[in-house]
Amino acid sequence: MTVPFFKMHGSGNDFVLIDNRKLALPRAQMTLWAQRICRKAFGIGADGLIFLQNAPAGEQVDYIWHFYNADGSRAEMCGNGSRCAARLACEIGLADRNHVLGTDAGPIRAQVRPDSTLVKVQLTPPQDLLLGTSLTVDGVQYEVHFVNTGVPHAVIIVDDVSAIDVDKLGRAMRNHEHFAPAGTNVNFIQIRGNCKLLLRTYERGVEGETFACGTGAAASALVAHELGLVDESVELKTSGGEVLQIHLENGTLFLEGPAVKTYSGEMFIESLGL
Repeated sequence: MTVPFFKMHGSGNDFVLIDNRKLALPRAQMTLWAQRICRKAFGIGADGLIFLQNAPAGEQVDYIWHFYNADGSRAEMCGNGSRCAARLACEIGLADRNHVLGTDAGPIRAQVRPDSTLVKVQLTPPQDLLLGTSLTVDGVQYEVHFVNTGVPHAVIIVDDVSAIDVDKLGRAMRNHEHFAPAGTNVNFIQIRGNCKLLLRTYERGVEGETFACGTGAAASALVAHELGLVDESVELKTSGGEVLQIHLENGTLFLEGPAVKTYSGEMFIESLGL
């Protein structure tokens, strides 16, 4: 049996997307599918797997998604993934260019640009903002800030992001007892003036550094703004070299950046053990 799929990326954060309207894969099987499909070399390889389908009757959204990290864990929200989902939804007839996507974190409003790869999404209201917590890793103290922008994010301000061992320190902070049992994503940011940040992110569920993280960009910009370090509109350069824009408008966070379809195809699911 073959299943059609699309491969997309948002600023280097890459995903496999499946139209689940005809496939109708039960949610109980999606974790295994994510683990097998996202596995590099043996599967297609990706940071996450996204299923798109019609919204249940009565829900005030145009469609819903099921989002899974590469390790098979389900995620409430993914900023870069939501932009990719929004663009594909327009192309396959699930929604118009201005629409609402249903996620586990709540409804996400999306605007898909007709003349470029840019997609702008309105994120869910940030929660649990906590600034200036002192945490120790390997005998070193770090000032850690925290906010949930759909998923939990720790933010650490550093002098030079290029000097950080993101996998080592990010993993230790992600598993720190302070964030137990769920853990957290971890962002390292370098301030480059009042409207620009450099960003590197260790993603929970991927369990490593990714080229970009949309909700991490939003969390980082919000924390830096709350600390009085940046303006309400911020440009973030990711480790993949792409640029994300975060706009804070009357307490609402907007994420804008590219969503690119790189290829489509059909997967032989038996070969993946599915």
